[in-house]
Amino acid sequence: MTLFLYGAMLRELASEVLSVDLVQSATLFRKAAGVYHYLAHEVLPRLQSVLSPERPPEATSSVSSVMSLICLAEAQAVTIRKAEVKGNTGGLLSKLHYGVAQLLDEATVILHSATKECKDISTRFVDFVSSCKTLHELRSYKYLADGLKVAGQIGVAVGILRHALNYVQKKIPGEESWRLVFKQETDEVSALLRKYEHENEVVWYEKIPPHDELPIPEGKKIVSHIVYHPQRWERALVFKI
Repeated sequence: MTLFLYGAMLRELASEVLSVDLVQSATLFRKAAGVYHYLAHEVLPRLQSVLSPERPPEATSSVSSVMSLICLAEAQAVTIRKAEVKGNTGGLLSKLHYGVAQLLDEATVILHSATKECKDISTRFVDFVSSCKTLHELRSYKYLADGLKVAGQIGVAVGILRHALNYVQKKIPGEESWRLVFKQETDEVSALLRKYEHENEVVWYEKIPPHDELPIPEGKKIVSHIVYHPQRWERALVFKI
């Protein structure tokens, strides 16, 4: 439980420094991922025989694995910010965002399996993972469409944006603060779609491909956890006799 809390503190610190130091933030997220990975693969498996079946979610390997994947996804999201600052192309940004979605998809699979074993896992936590995955998928489609438009395939770009908006409408989260984030993203994609549709209707007259002919984003994962090495602090005790 102490290690789980330590990982949570590293993750919280990574969020706090995000606005001032992207490199440090990504490093802290990767360190947190390493702590959770150590818990899931080194500590908890050895304790299975002595842990109570009614243990809290934090004492299960599956939840620690999920947390490790979430921290990796957050580290890659920070890396994407760095790429955006450098002015990287839409194609690369699309792959990086979809890589985040793939990490969160792995977390979702493990989480659904874990909920069958542990009934105390928060539904809000499950919704958080699902909502973040959907958000990065939307951003991936947006950058993919941008790259295709630059390449002269505006009809395909229009089709991708239409599909992305239809997909997201089915995934709107219940939490108010999350809905505001989704609305901001969908408003931006909607504005981009109207711009592309107008340009296509006035200039290019390209056919909009059906859904099953649209390209699918390709994911790229570029982060890994920083291996956690336990440290033992010792102090010599001197007794006066």
